[in-house]
Amino acid sequence: MTISSDGRVPTRIKFFHGFGSIAYGVKENGFSTFLLLFYNQVIGMDARLVGAALAIAMIVDAFADPIIGHMSDRTYSRWGRRLPWLYLAAVPLAASWMLLWHPPGLEGWQAFAYLVVTAIFVRTLVSACEVPSVAILPELTQDYDERTSLMRLRYLFAWAGGLLMLFLAYGVFLVSDKEGEVGQLLEEGYWTYGITGACLMAFTVLLSAIGQHKRLAHLPASQPDRTTIGEAMREIWHSVSHPTYLVLISAVAFAAISTQVTYVLSNYLYIFVWRFPERWFQAYPWLLFGSVIIAFFLVAYFNKLWGKKDSAFRFIFINAGFWITPFLLFLAGFWPETGTNVSTALVFAFFFIANCSGVIIQISVASMIADVVEVTEEHTGRRSEGLLYAGNLFVNKCATGAGILIGGFIISMAGLPEKADPATVPGPVIDTLVIAYISTIVLLGLGTIWRIRKFPITRADHEERVRRLAEGEKTVEARAG
Repeated sequence: MTISSDGRVPTRIKFFHGFGSIAYGVKENGFSTFLLLFYNQVIGMDARLVGAALAIAMIVDAFADPIIGHMSDRTYSRWGRRLPWLYLAAVPLAASWMLLWHPPGLEGWQAFAYLVVTAIFVRTLVSACEVPSVAILPELTQDYDERTSLMRLRYLFAWAGGLLMLFLAYGVFLVSDKEGEVGQLLEEGYWTYGITGACLMAFTVLLSAIGQHKRLAHLPASQPDRTTIGEAMREIWHSVSHPTYLVLISAVAFAAISTQVTYVLSNYLYIFVWRFPERWFQAYPWLLFGSVIIAFFLVAYFNKLWGKKDSAFRFIFINAGFWITPFLLFLAGFWPETGTNVSTALVFAFFFIANCSGVIIQISVASMIADVVEVTEEHTGRRSEGLLYAGNLFVNKCATGAGILIGGFIISMAGLPEKADPATVPGPVIDTLVIAYISTIVLLGLGTIWRIRKFPITRADHEERVRRLAEGEKTVEARAG
């Protein structure tokens, strides 16, 4: 496959490339929104144990992600470098996802061990699907803006997958027929939630691979030399230790942890702080999806106007302002009575703008990683798309574990008991929960701002680097001829 440096990627390829990220969206929705709630409030496991289980799985993942990325970069087959991974990992991922949401009546440390093992399988298999899939992006084009176009489609489909599951959870699977009973706190619906998500994961990954098969299924231009484990580790470190990549990935870490803490605590905030009526829960996924659609169109405009780094930097402030303000007004006593239509509508309005700006940040930063590919290629002489995106995926999965761990400690510190009744939780507990949450995301937001300002690549830098690499390739070809 020839990398396109100036032409547009065909719409069909863009569609199928982005379509595969639905599986990642399903995983993110489950881990970030429902996993802590399910194992803590439904199964009855201590929130700190849930966080610890995910932290253990995250440590194991620390070794799996870069290895998968490196192996993906070095895969040599008649189906190319990436497709074999997608075809082989899709069904095992679906099976592991089903098991995660159906623990077989275990308690105590047995339930803890079950969560650790299934989480490890899910995390590793997500890497085996997502890393090769997203690594295709910088292979498709070197154009600065076209990469944003491809990345925004991946985010659109990822959000669509996550919000589809959120809509089904709030509107179908986790709904109670009894007055005053909270559907998200009932065990029965989570099994159907797991089966549906598993089928969606397998279908979307396989269809994405099939849709790109004709474009990608051929032997790579060169066969990698065999390397020892030590040489492989040195190659991995050589690529990921570049200062430009470290600056960006540290910004990703701060932003992703902040996002994941919010996702983890979202149902707690909606149920215990804002006390959303159930019919508003069913409308909430549509609000989020609407904000994603707006971001989908705005991100390309602002990336062209300001560049990727400045777009991300400016929207951080917009995101923080609209997200934090309702909580500050709540603590100050200036917010309408929670649980009413007026209160919920106002929360929706603030969160719509906050989420729209948050998605713009995420797409801009993810597209910046594609531009680091040429930086490391110039530095190492190798293209390491899979490895660099494995690092990004690993950081995001670490953030999921860290978010659950931090969220569990916030819940524990606030004194919110297991299987709590929203109507009887004392006011000081709710205030402590809100203060701890706001303090956490403010600190993480400051860390994101600090690191994103250090990122050195602009549009002009990227285009000049692509030109130098192209000239170097022509020189090598001329000498060989």
